[in-house]
Amino acid sequence: MLPYGRQSVDESDIEAVAAVLRGDWLTTGPALAQFEKDIAGVAGTPGAVAVTSGTAALHTAYAAAGVREGDQVITTPLTFFATATCAIWQGAEIVFADVSEDTGNLDPQAVAAAVTDRTKVVAGTDYAGHPIDAPALAKVAHGAGALLLEDAAHSVGGALDGTPVGSLADVTTFSFFPTKNLTTAEGGAVVSHDTDLLARAGEFKAIGYTRDASKWRAEGEQGGWYYEMQDLGLNYRLPDVLAALGSSQLTRLETFKKRRQAITDRYNEGLAGIDALRTPAHREGADPMWHLYPLRILDGRRRELFDHMRAGGIGVQVNYIPVHWQPYFADRGYRKGMCPVAEAYSDQELSLPMFPDLTDADVDRVIELVREFVGA
Repeated sequence: MLPYGRQSVDESDIEAVAAVLRGDWLTTGPALAQFEKDIAGVAGTPGAVAVTSGTAALHTAYAAAGVREGDQVITTPLTFFATATCAIWQGAEIVFADVSEDTGNLDPQAVAAAVTDRTKVVAGTDYAGHPIDAPALAKVAHGAGALLLEDAAHSVGGALDGTPVGSLADVTTFSFFPTKNLTTAEGGAVVSHDTDLLARAGEFKAIGYTRDASKWRAEGEQGGWYYEMQDLGLNYRLPDVLAALGSSQLTRLETFKKRRQAITDRYNEGLAGIDALRTPAHREGADPMWHLYPLRILDGRRRELFDHMRAGGIGVQVNYIPVHWQPYFADRGYRKGMCPVAEAYSDQELSLPMFPDLTDADVDRVIELVREFVGA
């Protein structure tokens, strides 16, 4: 079975991890500090806070943004559900807004219709690796006194109009799961140009405590052992072993990006001009980091195409079932039909294999099976 995604690990990655295992620091050491510096460099931000997963990154970002009970977070239903559920852990009410028909990304007009005086964060996902319309979304969010969060789990290394993903929104989160554009096995990061927000994120992911004497509330001089916990936090610390893998992977990020674009181009060419199919949109000014290849089949036969591809040894997937259709949300009054564009996109979508180690022959095999199904 040809998987729809997988990690690309080489001997340099293995040696980077082994070097940490031979050293003194398995966690909270120099490899972590270097990885955070490396991620900030890619994002164009003054710092980064590395954490244990993309989900942890979202939770940390919402906490650092001050999301709490009574706040509303507007987000997309066409995402992995952590984009919404991590805000719920902070007490927020989730409001789903619809997506743009071409990219599957959060629609600024739909967000504008949904904002209220309780909107704290607008959270858009870079679906498949195509960056959100950050300028338009930021205008709506800031007009409501809210922050724009970019869930860039799919798009580290991407850009919009020359600005790197990580510098487009008020706060951005990354995921480094094995199928993503670089991996730390499990891992994620929060980046921002707001250094105060980054400091809050750093404390939250470290169980909420600080050794910064300038922040202590205790009176008088304290011993070198002293620390304070001034707010709640969680242990989301990324070990040095995994951080070293991430820094090694980052040296090949541009190579990964070029190969993903080449695979996308080959799919686009092989599947062009077929009425039953729609290939991914690519807006002017966007420089995507293609994490997925979201093909859409327009004749209502997505289930049949899925089964045909799986029977042919091709590990296709669906990204995603709309979040508001999940039983947790259905039990709380969210209903089908709330976001018709996202729901139609989801009904049509099938993710074809996409990872840098795919050969041209692999891609052509996928194309041949799709064309066979539609009679092209």
